[in-house]
Amino acid sequence: MKILHIIAAYKPAVIYGGPTMSVAMLCEELVKSGVLVEVFTTTANGATELPVTTNTPTKVDGVTVTYFKRLTKDHTHFSPALLKALWKRATEFDAIHIHAWWNLVSIFSCLIALRRGIPVILSPRGTLSNYSFTNNNTGKKRFIHKYLGKKLLAKCHMHVTSVREAETITKLVSPKSITTISNFVKIENAGMNALPPVSFPPLKLLFFSRIEEKKGLNLLLNALPLLTVPFHLTIAGNGDKSYIDQLKALVHPDMINKVTWGGFYNDDKFDLLRRHHLMVLPSHDENFGNVVIESLSVGTAVLVSENVGLAGYVNMHQLGWVCSTNTASISETINYIANKQYQQLEIIRTSAPDTVRGDFTGDKLVQQYIGLYKKLK
Repeated sequence: MKILHIIAAYKPAVIYGGPTMSVAMLCEELVKSGVLVEVFTTTANGATELPVTTNTPTKVDGVTVTYFKRLTKDHTHFSPALLKALWKRATEFDAIHIHAWWNLVSIFSCLIALRRGIPVILSPRGTLSNYSFTNNNTGKKRFIHKYLGKKLLAKCHMHVTSVREAETITKLVSPKSITTISNFVKIENAGMNALPPVSFPPLKLLFFSRIEEKKGLNLLLNALPLLTVPFHLTIAGNGDKSYIDQLKALVHPDMINKVTWGGFYNDDKFDLLRRHHLMVLPSHDENFGNVVIESLSVGTAVLVSENVGLAGYVNMHQLGWVCSTNTASISETINYIANKQYQQLEIIRTSAPDTVRGDFTGDKLVQQYIGLYKKLK
């Protein structure tokens, strides 16, 4: 079995966060299981380009990756060289797995693969949601969807990472099939998370994500004056400077010393996660939420909005709390946790690591992906 993965940005472009890293982990696990895997990607690295050799296959953590120069920047990533290589080599593969939508790499790669008669799996990774149609370039998206995208998507097999994402997509398109399989998430080895309870008070809150409008950080900041318990909030992540400046202006003067803007974290993120009581992700739209699993993997409980794909999982396994996507619900839930559910934080610290390790890593998960590919033959 030989699978080609196509994604506009691949590691070491960690600036793009969870989706990029999840795709890399998936490819690495498939290789370990004996699947022949290649990756076509671009040199995208935010506003800059990755310092990599282009047009030449190279090994990245065991995976054969070819980087192609892009002619346009975020978020279109137009790469004629990638598309030309795909047209030439598409028939070498049993299936082509495309990650994300709404960029010229994904849309044109899908068109080429289908024209070459190769089965296409699309993992939208949050890009085919109601939110995506109502935020940023909505007119262009609706035009593309009406005259090209809808026809292409109807010929694809869809892979989603949560039931919520599946339900959303079926309202927009009718693909050949939809399969729900969780993301691979990088977590620490077993036994690395053991630490004594985090001291309380203050309640140590953490927002850990790329800073953009859909993440709902503004709602969390507006909730701070409504908290009735001692707290400290750390904000870990990067994003557009002008938007971050807008968010900083939302912080009430009495709250400034209670908020730390920590910037971007990479390999040291697990130490940061475990030093907090509660990771808060109040997103307006989140197809999965890798950081939820990363946080739980070191025992840190989570508070997520109902719009996070993993909200159902969190509820089912009692690994945290789910709130509505508004300031009142966020503040009420945090106050409730601090006043009446503090012991539950310590229970989660003990039980969560083993729970998520069994569900989001290992051979059981990779076999689900292999099964998906086999069904296409």
